[in-house]
Order: sequence, then C-alpha cells, then structure tokens
Amino acid sequence: MSSIVTDRGLVHYETMGRGRPIIMLHGWLESWDHWLGTMESLGRDYKAYALDFWGFGESGKQEGSFSVQDYVEMVDQFMERLGIIHAPIIGHSMGGTVSLKVALDHPKRVERVTVVGSPIVGDGLALILRLAARRSLANLAYQVPGALPLGVRLFSPFLARDWKTWYAMFERDLSRTTMESFHYSIASLHQTDLRPRLHEIDVPVMGVYGDIDRIVDPDQGDVLAAGVSDVHLYKFKKSGHFPMADEPERFYEVLRDFLSQQIEKSKKVSDGDI
Repeated sequence: MSSIVTDRGLVHYETMGRGRPIIMLHGWLESWDHWLGTMESLGRDYKAYALDFWGFGESGKQEGSFSVQDYVEMVDQFMERLGIIHAPIIGHSMGGTVSLKVALDHPKRVERVTVVGSPIVGDGLALILRLAARRSLANLAYQVPGALPLGVRLFSPFLARDWKTWYAMFERDLSRTTMESFHYSIASLHQTDLRPRLHEIDVPVMGVYGDIDRIVDPDQGDVLAAGVSDVHLYKFKKSGHFPMADEPERFYEVLRDFLSQQIEKSKKVSDGDI
C-alpha cells in the first residue's frame, strides 16, 4: 500500500508494471482495484498508478474535498509529488469526467485520455444517481440500515455480467465511503457540463461505452465525439457500465492500440466489432 500526503489529505494509490507512467481513476463508489485487470494487461509497457479519490477506498475522508474540481486538483498534485510530468490518463465513469477536466485545466499533464462509461453532461446519469445527488435522499439512504446495499444487490444483475463479483466489490467500497463523499461527489458530477469546453482538448481522446449501460446513458459517447476533434469512440454491444469487466480482452485490445497510436487528428467511430 502506497500513499502521499497532499494539502487536502492522504491519497492512497497502487502501482504495477514497468515503463512509461499511466494514471488510472476509478468511478463513483469504487476504488483503485477496479483497474486491476487493466493494470496487469499493460504491465509490460506501462507503470500504472491507480488512485483512490478522496473520500473513497483508503484515501483521506476529510470533509469538503469531494467535487469533480477537487479531484482534478488531486490528480495534478499527485503527479507533481511523484515527479510525473505528463502521462496518459484513463478514467471510468466519474473518473473519466475528471480525466477530461484535467486535460482542460492542466493540459501539459495529459498525453491522451481514455474515458469508459463517463458522463459528459450530468443529465446523462441514470435517474437513481441523479436522485442520490439530493442531500435529503442521500441522508435517507444512509439512515436506513441495509437499504442501499439491498437495492443495489437486486439491481446488480443489470449492471455487470459478473454481477456477484462486482457486488462484493461494491459492498466493500460502500463500507469505506462516508455520507459526505457519497453525496457531494455525485452532486458535483450531476452539475457538470463539459460540452462548452470540449473543443479546447488538443490531445487524442478515446471513449468506450457499453450499449446496455444502465448507469450512464451510452449516448454520452456521441456527445463526446461531437465536441472533441481527435476522438476514437467504441461502443461495446455486450457491455454495461463496466466494459473492462464485461468484455475485458476486447477492452484491453482497443486500449493498447489507442495508447500506441501516433496519428494525425481524426474522428473514428466504431461499434466495437474487431
């Protein structure tokens, strides 16, 4: 277990592999090890750094540091402290939204961005997540013992193909999440709208979206493609919100291909058929 101390608290991270650095950011109610398989797949060519956002996993849980913008600054501080000048960044769900914002606010930090099932506009979140952005409902979810885990367990077969493994990870991650990080992070994500600034991104971006995603509208990939000049969009027909778990080998292949490309700006849209 590795960690650094930032001006807003402890940041826990894990590393794997050798070679060039790559930063990996998890989604809401997740932690670093959702990237474990991806880290293993890239281990020959990259040294992967998978972070826990403040309020999640083993990172600090002090109040007031749980917005998308806070996480953008967390990534910048992390790279500064570890001497990582610039690197590719890959993010799942909320982590992908943060990755795009890092490319906008700290462009010299980012070589290229991969987003996986990430909202570009907060209204792209499923209704249940938009409701969680309301303070009163977030409080209610925490005040009724077992209500949230039970509801998610009933819904989990619709979220991931290997839903039992995913649900075990969810239960663990939820137990390490405070009500403040649960609410404020999703509330901030719901308020996010990157569309007005997407044209400013001047690095290659890849979007991977599952056609049967019930957490983030898959059409958010089309929003991404409409705003970024150099974009590679893949839609995985058999995946939900977790393409890296639902179709791992396919995901690893398109990711490795994207990371290795040195091409001129272009738009590429694919249904994921390889």
